[in-house]
Amino acid sequence: MPALAAAAAPHPTITLLQTSSLSSVVQGELERMILSGELRPGEKLTEMALAARLGVSRGPLREAFRMLDESGLVRTEKNRGVFVRDLPVAEAIEIFDLRAAMDQLVGRRLAVSIAPAALKEVRGLVEQMEQAVKAKDAPRYHLLNLRFHDRLVELAGNGKLTAIYRRLIKELSLFRRLNLADGWLMPISAGEHRQIVKAIASGDADAAGRAMYDHVMESKERTIKNHQRPAAALAGAAVEKAAR
Repeated sequence: MPALAAAAAPHPTITLLQTSSLSSVVQGELERMILSGELRPGEKLTEMALAARLGVSRGPLREAFRMLDESGLVRTEKNRGVFVRDLPVAEAIEIFDLRAAMDQLVGRRLAVSIAPAALKEVRGLVEQMEQAVKAKDAPRYHLLNLRFHDRLVELAGNGKLTAIYRRLIKELSLFRRLNLADGWLMPISAGEHRQIVKAIASGDADAAGRAMYDHVMESKERTIKNHQRPAAALAGAAVEKAAR
């Protein structure tokens, strides 16, 4: 009987693979929650609550935390726990500058290489974004925005660029969501995406690269303005209080 029990025990490698696979699933779900804003910047990730919510043990959850830390979406503080990362605006601006250069390269490549089926696909994504604008559905628009840009980079056919780009975009996700929080900005953003597709379809590498570069720089300027707005409000309140 003991021999039978020993034979039935899972092999350590199988156990490791099962745990690793589960950790990846947990990581994906936590990443979705962070990118959608369900878990907010600065929020503490409580092991017990999340383990119960996701129906997993703490082992895969801790491994998922480690992977999210490596990808820049959370930060781990000794003796304090794990928190959703709050990206400093100065670092976000640096990422925008880097992303603009990468997107310019992507636009130039796609203008001379995109297949008709792929062009139809990205046009369809823009149409879905425009539908989200009409429905005033900012969360859906944000996710479609992420998908649109990710697909363009993927279609450029450079695996290294895609991997680096995806990490940068995950770190920027909070700022991009805030940029679209004001409903009046969504139609402007959708129009910029329509222009990107038009430039790519024209086959003009310079125009396509410039359209993608300009779109990122516009996002950068919106980020700076969104960051300055609360700071200006606080400064105004302080002046008003001092004048009383």
